[in-house]
Amino acid sequence: MRVLHLDTNHECLWEGLAQLGCSNEADYTGNREAILNKIAAYEGIIIRSRLRLDREFLDRAKNLRFIGRVGAGLENIDTAYAAEKGVFLASAPEGNRNAVGEHTLGMLLALFNKLHTADQEVRQGIWEREGNRGLELDGKTVGIIGYGNMGKAFAKKLQGFDVDVLCYDILDGVGDEMAKQVSLSEFQEKIDVLSLHTPQTPLTLGMINADFISGFRKPFWFLNTARGKSVVTADLVTALKSGQVLGAGLDVLEYEKTSFEHLFENDQMPAAFQYLIQAPNVLLNPHVAGWTIESKVKLAQTIVAKVALHFKLS
Repeated sequence: MRVLHLDTNHECLWEGLAQLGCSNEADYTGNREAILNKIAAYEGIIIRSRLRLDREFLDRAKNLRFIGRVGAGLENIDTAYAAEKGVFLASAPEGNRNAVGEHTLGMLLALFNKLHTADQEVRQGIWEREGNRGLELDGKTVGIIGYGNMGKAFAKKLQGFDVDVLCYDILDGVGDEMAKQVSLSEFQEKIDVLSLHTPQTPLTLGMINADFISGFRKPFWFLNTARGKSVVTADLVTALKSGQVLGAGLDVLEYEKTSFEHLFENDQMPAAFQYLIQAPNVLLNPHVAGWTIESKVKLAQTIVAKVALHFKLS
């Protein structure tokens, strides 16, 4: 099969597909129109997030047999239309789930112990101990929304702590020995920490909003290593100001796009984001929870393995 790589990835992905008999080619810079004009020549596509593979794209890819999405989410692919056309979709949540689990735990512990603010104070010659007194995770109830690959990976990392772990998911029967599956009402009644691990779908867009937040009995800490557009940032900021949300670890942001840096130019920054970047109880990352040295290799290996299994190649 002739395969077009639209994004750079670990070289073992290219090498692995070559060993399966695939012919690899790359176009990391061509615009959408340039790719559309030649995509019919390829049986496979490897992509992260550079282009949207919509109906027009899939119609032009007349010989397409598989898409390898080097990551967990498939929101940049019209999955239903691809399925109609018999195109095999290979994503790789198994490749970076451990990284996400570790990162989520790291953000939580950093928030509880004020590591990010204490570090900055010491660098400025401020030796403030009482103001940086932390919280212990033991005895808390951690709630996970979305109990798939990423949610389970985070639950696994919590096993060394004396915590109760609850999960909520639209699918029944996903709970296990690491997390008890409960109703949304019980979830909102009991949790001290909320960690979001859902994909981006029409159901999850804007799901963390004022109405949802107001349904929790206790103030809680919020972690998002899933998708930024699942959170209405203005509503989260309102909850942070009121104390309904005690603090937030945000690896992803509603404002994410290729021009994210432009938010810092020409007074384009939304008021809600201005609050987040100044808030001492908010930790911000540039969408790197699943972005480790190890996960780059594992993501690539996962795609190769799934293509090999599906097409019975070796």
